[in-house]
Amino acid sequence: MTVVSAVVPLTATIGARVSGFDLSRPQTPAEVADIRAALLQHKVLVFHNQNLTPTAHRDFAATLGELTPAHPVVPGLDDDHPEIYVLDSGDGGKSPVWHTDVTFMPRPPLGSVLRAVSLPPVGGDTCWTDLEAAYLALSPHVRSLADRLTALHDGRKDFEDYLHTRLGGEGSTWEGERVTSLEPSVHPVVRVHPETGRRSLFVSPGFTTRILDVTEAESRALLTLFFSVIGLPEHSVRHRWSPGDLLIWDNRSTAHYAVDDYGDQHRVMHRVTIRGDAPFGVDRES
Repeated sequence: MTVVSAVVPLTATIGARVSGFDLSRPQTPAEVADIRAALLQHKVLVFHNQNLTPTAHRDFAATLGELTPAHPVVPGLDDDHPEIYVLDSGDGGKSPVWHTDVTFMPRPPLGSVLRAVSLPPVGGDTCWTDLEAAYLALSPHVRSLADRLTALHDGRKDFEDYLHTRLGGEGSTWEGERVTSLEPSVHPVVRVHPETGRRSLFVSPGFTTRILDVTEAESRALLTLFFSVIGLPEHSVRHRWSPGDLLIWDNRSTAHYAVDDYGDQHRVMHRVTIRGDAPFGVDRES
């Protein structure tokens, strides 16, 4: 069964459930191409009943593209799996804020592949939102303004203390360079998808801290406006995790939110990210 005949959309704009695949075995080039095509169309793909080992998880992710280290700062699972980022609720692995992964680096990941390892008895869902739909939710006049703006993405609030206190100031090797500081990155407010050509609102409350080339008051007002259209239920999907679930998402056109509604119960997820490119905006498109 090919992925095209096994895709069931979850909403009109974002998310699809994919069946008929055993991701623990090698995928054919045609199957990989179908998964990539489905990802471009639906932005988030859900695979149930995938009881993968860390090695199988990593190996499947590698069929979709070149892998990054686990994280620019946080080391990987172990020496055999440096690509696997462990999100452990008992060790700061909670993200109850809309964000797009690693946008505080010049080249954020193309996409992420997330696997449930240990789930709380209740709660712990993850939500994804369509940033293309968020862009289109703005009026044409505001979209035209957003097309011309750039913004600062800063990861220091979340990771700088970890980098210097727990790692002695030396993080991972990211894009061929050892991470020793977390200088903010500048990205276009509106990102043009390099494969589809569609535009997304490429900001998020998690990492975007400042609109450049405007006053501080204008920056605050603009970010409030942009954030207001991110995460609207009309263009979001919520996933209730089950053992064996694996999800893939396109980091270039989505943001996500890990719902922190499970108290002190334990939740562990493993994430692998696919190497991306430097975001570009409408000026390059034209």
